[in-house]
Amino acid sequence: MSSTTRTTMRTAGVAVRAMLVLTLVLGVGYTLLVTGIGQLLLPAQANGSMLPGDRGSALIGQSFTDAEGEALPEYFQSRPSAAGEGFDGASSGGSNLGPENPDLVAAIAARKAEVAAREGIDPSAVPADAVTASGSGLDPHISVAYALLQVPRVAAARDLSEDEVRALVESRIQGRDLGFLGEERINVAELNLALDDREGA
Repeated sequence: MSSTTRTTMRTAGVAVRAMLVLTLVLGVGYTLLVTGIGQLLLPAQANGSMLPGDRGSALIGQSFTDAEGEALPEYFQSRPSAAGEGFDGASSGGSNLGPENPDLVAAIAARKAEVAAREGIDPSAVPADAVTASGSGLDPHISVAYALLQVPRVAAARDLSEDEVRALVESRIQGRDLGFLGEERINVAELNLALDDREGA
């Protein structure tokens, strides 16, 4: 066997051993380490932040509409979604339309009129998040202003006092991330499930 062949075989052997070691360390060991840390420190998030009764994930928005796409009056409504047919995790994304795009301008005007009619308010009082989708199309949150705007309708549909529903909304306000990033917000699915659980109690 020539020295060139021996060198080639030795190099190939080193490469195979390195690949096996790195596969075990990075492919198996690292994965187990990160999974273990996630399960230990943040078990809910590591397991998908599932809502009670496996009614979806707290990280992905949901539509609260009937078969025709009409808003169910007894539920708080989410912001619009541009992800597939709406909140489709496999089609995450925004509309990619610029702020002056005629299609986006028309869609926002139509949504504003729809929300205003549904809530019985002037279109100028409709919050921005009620008519615009998030960048991912999956945002499960709405602003506190949009949630409070929906209180009278939800209270009437559920035959509850507005004070009861408003108190439930206020109890579900999530603070800014790290105390200063973003805005206060409310997870719509969690709020609606709390309403259902309250009535079922």
